[in-house]
Amino acid sequence: MTSDDDTRQTEATAHNAEAIFMREFARAALDEQRRTRRWGIFFKSLFFLYLVALLIASAPSDWLRISVGQKRTALIEITGLIADDAQASADNVVTGLRAAFEDDRTKGVIVRINSPGGSPVQAGYINDEIFRLREEHPDIPVYAVITDICASGGYYVAAAANEIYADKASIVGSIGVRMDGFGFVEAIDKLGIERRLLTAGEHKGFLDPFEPLKPDEVEHVRGVLEEIHRQFINTVLRGRRDRLLDDEKLFSGFVWTGEQGLRLGLVDALGSASFVAREIIGAEDIVDYTVREDYLARIGRSLGAALAQALSPRLELR
Repeated sequence: MTSDDDTRQTEATAHNAEAIFMREFARAALDEQRRTRRWGIFFKSLFFLYLVALLIASAPSDWLRISVGQKRTALIEITGLIADDAQASADNVVTGLRAAFEDDRTKGVIVRINSPGGSPVQAGYINDEIFRLREEHPDIPVYAVITDICASGGYYVAAAANEIYADKASIVGSIGVRMDGFGFVEAIDKLGIERRLLTAGEHKGFLDPFEPLKPDEVEHVRGVLEEIHRQFINTVLRGRRDRLLDDEKLFSGFVWTGEQGLRLGLVDALGSASFVAREIIGAEDIVDYTVREDYLARIGRSLGAALAQALSPRLELR
């Protein structure tokens, strides 16, 4: 064999070895790619299952018990101050109420209240809407359930329900109206501050905290409060006239326990939301229709509301 033949054979052998190496390398790379894909699918599936488990764990237990088509009890929470800039605003509560009544599976509605009161206008909006929805859906009863407190504007709302339930230690009542404010007349005198207020209209600056109270202005405001109080009383009578005890203290602004409220006719029976759903409505599964704001929005709203309330008088059913 000549040297040229040896050279060609060597080159052929090298070429074959290179080809074999490339095939093995490609096969190894493909195998690695398949393993990577399988592990990727595995971890993605594992992450998906984790998310599903997390959602199931965080979901209200009531949701998990509800089967398709099964009748259930709708719940709307009214917690804290009833005001247009609060979580328990008329917009939020009414939105929840409408969603509850529009659901064909709703057998009854519970309005669970834990509120010291608030705006007579906001409470009035909610009261009117409950009466409207009751008339539009006569087969869906509404029950107010009081937890810790249902005073003033809270009771204004509760009076629209078919029946009112409370705990024996709940605080109920406070059917009255108040207007809060402060006076700084002596303070600015001691500090040497000169008050400058320009108005068009004789009483445009009435109840100015830096000016002494004027008898005619106080009398006027008392008249406004008495008128709103009369509206409040009529609203309570509209919902509960035949159940109220004839007691002159009933509309005085006093509060009572749930047991006392039961004797006075402010409450129909003692019981919790779960009791009402199970024993009265007959649909133990409860679905929450409460419209809730996110945490940061609530903080910002609360700070703004606190500042506004501190700087100006506020008319409240409290």
